[in-house]
Amino acid sequence: MQTVLAALVVIVSLILIVVVMLQSGKSAGLSGAIAGGMDTFLAKNKAKSWDAKLARWTKYVAILFIVLVLALSLI
Repeated sequence: MQTVLAALVVIVSLILIVVVMLQSGKSAGLSGAIAGGMDTFLAKNKAKSWDAKLARWTKYVAILFIVLVLALSLI
């Protein structure tokens, strides 16, 4: 059982790394300060965007990772 949980932790951690690396950066730098008006237009469709889906998946995978690590530590 411990070996199966350890393997799942490794797989979930790799998935978590991939999901986090696929996200775009949140800081836009100087270009974001100059073109800040576009943020309000783009913010309307944020829930449907690829970044929003990745952010949601990051939360789910991180929670799964924490649960697996806690289960592994209790065994």
